[in-house]
Amino acid sequence: MSLKEIIKKSPLLGPSLMWIRRKTQTQLKFERSDQYWKDRYKNGGNSGAGSYSIFAEFKAEILNAFVEENAIQSVIEFGSGDGNQLTLATYPRYLGVDISPEAVALCEARFQKDGNKAFITLDQYADERGDLSISLDVIYHLVEDGTFHAYMHRLFDAALRYVIIYSSNTDENSGNDAAHVRHRHFSAWIDKHQSAWVLDRHLPNCYPYSGNSETGSFADFFIYKKIDLKH
Repeated sequence: MSLKEIIKKSPLLGPSLMWIRRKTQTQLKFERSDQYWKDRYKNGGNSGAGSYSIFAEFKAEILNAFVEENAIQSVIEFGSGDGNQLTLATYPRYLGVDISPEAVALCEARFQKDGNKAFITLDQYADERGDLSISLDVIYHLVEDGTFHAYMHRLFDAALRYVIIYSSNTDENSGNDAAHVRHRHFSAWIDKHQSAWVLDRHLPNCYPYSGNSETGSFADFFIYKKIDLKH
């Protein structure tokens, strides 16, 4: 199925939501973004509802179709998490980067027989690059400004052809009671700091948020393409 067909497809992409473990995750004390996610995985938490069930299926269909249609040979993901989303991916070559050593260890064990996938911590990242770099449900978890700026520069510097972001895109945070969530108008940052990139398309979520994070998401797909500034 082509990307265009998927966009037009009915949102009924999969079975009902599976139960997501939340007790450990919601009891964590928030101090810094990096420490929150390290503690979350260390305490047995997972990557959250966005990496499971209908949301995982929706993201995988979009990403797999894009990789195939654009002959993407290598993918780098910043914020690879527990690897559940990756189980649905069909990437020729993949490098996952995460702040959490526990998350990296989970993925290494999970994909130990797959020679096309590799995982490293952010501390081990050495400016590797790929045709496509991706950020899935990460940007709105970058609470500190310095963390956000460093992440965005890294995300775009790593991409040779495309960047795909799956996130909210607003500075509106009123009513947000989760300490580890801060929505950001990231497209404005890209317009200001990444002149070599242009928004190729915006794909709204099949499951828009309506107050319940298990049945809807405030994240959409934003696909950026590198342009030739010489012409």
